[in-house]
Amino acid sequence: MLVDDIKIKVTAGSGGDGVVAFNKNLMEKGPTGGSGGKGGDIYVESVTDIGALKKFRFKKDFYAESGKDGRSQFRDGVDGKDLILYIPIGTVVHSLSTKESFEVGSKSERIVIAKGGRGGKGNFHFRSSRKTSPKIAQKGKEGDSFEIRFELKLIADIGLIGLPNVGKSSMLNEFTNAKSRVANYPFTTLEPALGVYYDLIIADIPGLIGGAHKGKGLGVKFLKHIERTKILFHLISADSKTPVKDYRTIREELKKHNRELLKKREYLIISKKDMVLNKRVEAIKDKMSKINSNILTFSAIDDRSIKEFKDFLSTIKK
Repeated sequence: MLVDDIKIKVTAGSGGDGVVAFNKNLMEKGPTGGSGGKGGDIYVESVTDIGALKKFRFKKDFYAESGKDGRSQFRDGVDGKDLILYIPIGTVVHSLSTKESFEVGSKSERIVIAKGGRGGKGNFHFRSSRKTSPKIAQKGKEGDSFEIRFELKLIADIGLIGLPNVGKSSMLNEFTNAKSRVANYPFTTLEPALGVYYDLIIADIPGLIGGAHKGKGLGVKFLKHIERTKILFHLISADSKTPVKDYRTIREELKKHNRELLKKREYLIISKKDMVLNKRVEAIKDKMSKINSNILTFSAIDDRSIKEFKDFLSTIKK
């Protein structure tokens, strides 16, 4: 199960307290209280693992280490250790407490999301010509504490879209090392899958149906993943009785979710062409060319078709 939207609470470490202490050495006087250590920060760091949010399913509260208290003889407390939370590239980090958001868009990008508290000053820092023996010290400050929402939006060069059971998973499996489930019934793919063909990242977006933008079928959960794809491969099954209607159903869902999706470069792929006679494929191509002139055909069990499609993929520029 892909976890792509989850809420947690983060609390950075508190600063350690300063201490009141005086010199214990014979014939020496004066304050020697050290300051408290700084509390640990909490960071997010981006990784290529799209399943990295799974670890937040059951553990919801995360704490960085607090700074240690100061000690005598000018010894400051040790700083608390930072905490790093690893999240997938393409994750939008929302602070529900401050209403601020940002995105991690490149590998190994590290950003602080909660700052540790400052350590309190020991009494050594309060000495003066008038107060040679101060008996005051500061308490450490509390670290930041926020409610955070992680929202993953996949980043891919090519997004495979279409109604359920049109051959998206078969296409992904054929050209990449992905192992998407394939079967002849709707909603075989229940979560997005990624594969790489040379330097092209391809995402298989679970099948959409009419009303998906309202949550029907697999719903809007997966529509958002299409937002980050650069190119759309819109698959229409050759054995469909209503190919134009199928195409317009998906386009309407994209429009209702986000009109900007309609501006993406789109190729119409007539899939499963081995399921019907060639004249049926040509009839669909003729009809669909009036809607989208970028038309190709594909069959996952036809070596010639696979080779032709590989040649086509090699021409695609990001």
